[in-house]
Amino acid sequence: MSLASAIKTGDVAELPSRRDEDWRWTDLAGLLRQIPSRSPPGDAAAVGRGPFDGMDDEEIVFLNGRALAHADGLTVAPGASLAVALRFLSHATGTAHAAAFSIDIRAGGSLLLLESHEGAGAGYVADVALDVRLAEGASLQRIVLLNDSADAIAVSTTEIQLAARAELAQTVLTDGAKRQRCETRVRHGPDAAVQLDSGYVLDAERRADLTSEVTHAWPGATTKQLTKGCVSDRARAVFQGRIIVARGADGTDARMGHHALILSERAEVDAKPELEIYADDVACSHGNTVGALDEEQLFYIRQRGVPDAEARALLTEAFVGEVVDRIGHEGAREIARAWVAERLRAL
Repeated sequence: MSLASAIKTGDVAELPSRRDEDWRWTDLAGLLRQIPSRSPPGDAAAVGRGPFDGMDDEEIVFLNGRALAHADGLTVAPGASLAVALRFLSHATGTAHAAAFSIDIRAGGSLLLLESHEGAGAGYVADVALDVRLAEGASLQRIVLLNDSADAIAVSTTEIQLAARAELAQTVLTDGAKRQRCETRVRHGPDAAVQLDSGYVLDAERRADLTSEVTHAWPGATTKQLTKGCVSDRARAVFQGRIIVARGADGTDARMGHHALILSERAEVDAKPELEIYADDVACSHGNTVGALDEEQLFYIRQRGVPDAEARALLTEAFVGEVVDRIGHEGAREIARAWVAERLRAL
């Protein structure tokens, strides 16, 4: 069951529900009583500049689920280096659309993927599915900005397969929606390396579900995962992270951390970090903290003449900013930092 299949068939029975453990905090079946009609094609002339404009070698745009080009997918040639802006635009109101795209990075190739989900409509339902494959020694740096409309329902699912010595560095930043889920599933190759980060800034009644599953099936692979975020008003965040270390995956080094700030009494954070370890010679850990701003730090800053509201903003920005600071690409890092700062100012 999936949102994509429900949109295709029009059958609400295809929607994920709380009966599925991984969807119990993002119940789509209880939210959607019927599947909206399909979104119209949209006006390609109305596509403006994206958040990463000018940083890419080429731009690929999906408008209301339809590819304006590159409908057959993207291939990075062996040893080549490419920067691509991948944009998913929802210019629909009260309708539904789905998009699917594949990316193949050949041996030794390198891709900077600047991905944005841009909601200019209202009340739409959107699904995006990516299938990404990295050949031996390939690398992918993926920065994702999820900027859906406040009343939208949006799901994005990414499957990533790494071959031997491939490298993945991913950062997802979101400000949520009525219901929003970003799911990443990674399968390691031998001696592959993954950095899987995410951050969220949620206010009003927005919700965001950040779910991931990383499978270590080969020896020597590493995973470093960090998620940080803040929720205010009646917002709700969900973090579900699962790392699986299969038998024979000796030498695995996997570390996961999730840390959240709750900035109002009515906000909520649900977190479920998991480790499933079936090998012996491994180094694995996970950590999870949910709480308010440190009153001692606030007192320290206020004693130096900083007003309370500004002191809280500074601490919150520094807290979430740790995720942004880990982005390797300087230009993308600065855009991400400005994106987060803009949303923190609105809290």
